[in-house]
Amino acid sequence: MSAFADITATGASTGNRVTNAIAMASRRTGVDFAYLLGQAKIESSLNPTARATTSSATGLYQFVDQSWLAVIDQHGSEYGLGWAADAISRGSNGRYYVSDPELRQQILDLRKHPETASVMAAEHAADNKATLEQRLGREAEPVDLYMAHFLGVGGASKFLSMNDRAPDASAASMFPAAARANRAIFYDRQGNARSFAEIRDRFAAKLQKGFDSVGGGDIQYADASLPSGAKTVQPADYVRIETQRLATAADVTVRPEPQTARLAYLMLATLGR
Repeated sequence: MSAFADITATGASTGNRVTNAIAMASRRTGVDFAYLLGQAKIESSLNPTARATTSSATGLYQFVDQSWLAVIDQHGSEYGLGWAADAISRGSNGRYYVSDPELRQQILDLRKHPETASVMAAEHAADNKATLEQRLGREAEPVDLYMAHFLGVGGASKFLSMNDRAPDASAASMFPAAARANRAIFYDRQGNARSFAEIRDRFAAKLQKGFDSVGGGDIQYADASLPSGAKTVQPADYVRIETQRLATAADVTVRPEPQTARLAYLMLATLGR
């Protein structure tokens, strides 16, 4: 069976649903599928409910609370999540907040929803790609997007600019705080500082390994979750797939979670206006 089996089919595995969600996000945004799949493998081992023990990072792409609220605030309305984006405010200190604690938790729980998590990760990567290309004056490769995920887009711009100019230079001296927090990345086992090129190459290999470990090179996307003849993924497709999944769950007497049911209803209500 293809890894992209219809995620609405009865008995479809979580893995099928996850890889299909990632493929849809790639098709919708144009962000490289191999990058998105590799990143999800690295971050969560493709577990949509993964939770970090040392931070608030949750879901396929391990968004922390603030990063998730930021991307939903910026892109949620594009996918029928206007109800969530409208509830998010930004304080004078730059932090995002939601006044209603229950609603805040429901928005944060969307990180566990594969379709939403994947497309928000893709939108975030697309934003980073545009910024990096503007600052670097060249096309941003998948590994560059992962550097932005690791260092933030500002830090990645600085790192990649140095890598382009002086790839053999030591990276730790320019990123002392990051080096202290991530010693295994910036130094080898003998304690020697790694160069910009070495660090970037190691991240590239890590992404490729994550992609290969789930058979990414053999995956054929059959658009099983899209309408017949569809050429692109539309925001409404996310709503349709979720409501079909809920209907299928009801058919087999599996009760959908209240948060998920509310998500589908609110998304439908928003897009139907």
